[in-house]
Amino acid sequence: MDQSSLQGSGDAAASPVPTHVVGLSPVFTDPLWRISVCLNPVEVDLLRTEPLRRLRFVAHGGASAISTLQSYSRLEHTLGVLALVAHFRPEDELLRVAALLHDIGHLPLSHTFEGISGLDHHAIGLQLLETDPIRPVLEKHGISAGAVAAALAAQPPSPLTNRSGLLNLDHLDSYVRSGRAAGRLDTDPAVMLGRLDLEEAAVSADRETAASLVDLVCAEARLHTSWDNVGPVSVVRRLAGQLLDTTPLTPARLARMTDPQLWSAFDSCAATRAESSMIRYEPHRLKVTAGRAPGGRSGGDFSLRKIYRSAPLVEGQRMEKAAPELAAESDALRLLPTEFHVWWS
Repeated sequence: MDQSSLQGSGDAAASPVPTHVVGLSPVFTDPLWRISVCLNPVEVDLLRTEPLRRLRFVAHGGASAISTLQSYSRLEHTLGVLALVAHFRPEDELLRVAALLHDIGHLPLSHTFEGISGLDHHAIGLQLLETDPIRPVLEKHGISAGAVAAALAAQPPSPLTNRSGLLNLDHLDSYVRSGRAAGRLDTDPAVMLGRLDLEEAAVSADRETAASLVDLVCAEARLHTSWDNVGPVSVVRRLAGQLLDTTPLTPARLARMTDPQLWSAFDSCAATRAESSMIRYEPHRLKVTAGRAPGGRSGGDFSLRKIYRSAPLVEGQRMEKAAPELAAESDALRLLPTEFHVWWS
C-alpha cells in the first residue's frame, strides 16, 4: 500500500470513521442482553487499561474452549455483567466499576489453574486494584480502590458477589451466555431480563423463568462434570505444573499470561510441547472415567474443585419454599461425580 494512502491527503479534512469498540465508543450494546450502556468517563478509562484489555484474550470457558463452543472471552462476560448492573442499578457508579473490575485477576484460561501454586484470581484481582494502572484511574475519578474491594467482598452481600447460594448478576450472565453458546437457551435473554428483579442482592424471577434458570444451572453443572471440561482441564493443569517445574517461569508470571502466551510457552518447552499439541489436535484420544483409577492404570486422577449451583429467588422467596420441585433439581447436582481418571489411549 502506498504510504500516502495511509497518511491521507493534506488538502482534505480528515473525518473520523464510526466505531463500536468499547473504550473508543462511549456507548456499547451487549449482544446477549441487548442492553445499551452509556459508559461513564471512569468506565471508558478503565476499558483502555491493560488489565481490562487482557481479558479479551482469556477464554471465559477456560480449557473447555478447546472442546466446546464456549470460545467467547472473559471481557465479553465482564461487559455483560456491567450491562446487567447498568440495567438494574444505573446510577450506582461504584457497583458499575466493580462489575468492570470483578474478573481482572483471572488466570489464563480463566478458572483452569485456580489453586496451582496457591494462585487465586480473587486475591490477584484485589492486588491489581491497588497498583498501576488501575488505582491511578480510580483516583482520577475520585473512587477509592478500597471501596471497590469492599463492593466485591462477601459481606455485605451485593448483586455481584452474594455468597449465600443465591443467584447473583455475575453468575446470571455466565449461565445464560454459556447456554446461548451451547444452543440450550430456550428463552430470548432480553425477554428473560424483563421478568427478573433484584431482591436481597439476588436475582428474583417468576416461576416459569426460575425454571428456565434452574435448567441452565443444571446444564452448566453437567458440562463441568463431563469429558468436555474434565478432560482438557486436567491435561492443561498438568502441563502448567510441568512448565513451572522445568522452566524459569514463576507462578506470578503465569498468572498474568494471556491464553495465546500460555500456548506459546507450552510449545516452547520440551516437557510440554507434545502433549500440548495432542490436547489441541487429537483430543479424541483422551479418555475420562468417573471415579479414581484402579491400581496399575496409567494416566492421572483429577478432582473438580467445586460445582456451581446458585439458585434464583422465586417471586422474592427462597426456592425451597416457593418452588420445592426446582430446589430438588438443584439439590440433585450434589450427586454428580467430582472425582475422575484421565488417560491417553
